[in-house]
Amino acid sequence: MITVNDRDRIVWREGLTVEGLMKEMGYDYALITVTVDGVLVPEDDYGTFPLRDGSRVVVFHLAHGG
Repeated sequence: MITVNDRDRIVWREGLTVEGLMKEMGYDYALITVTVDGVLVPEDDYGTFPLRDGSRVVVFHLAHGG
């Protein structure tokens, strides 16, 4: 099981990456930052960064404005 933002639970499966998780969760914002188990994941690595069973993922959308 993967915990997302301390509230959502996603069933872990072999080969699941940050990018796959974001697609499954419907996260398609332009400015997203992701940490996995407290480690910042570079955007270029989303497609290859593997998630393991028990991972704690934090996804937050950066907003700007005045």
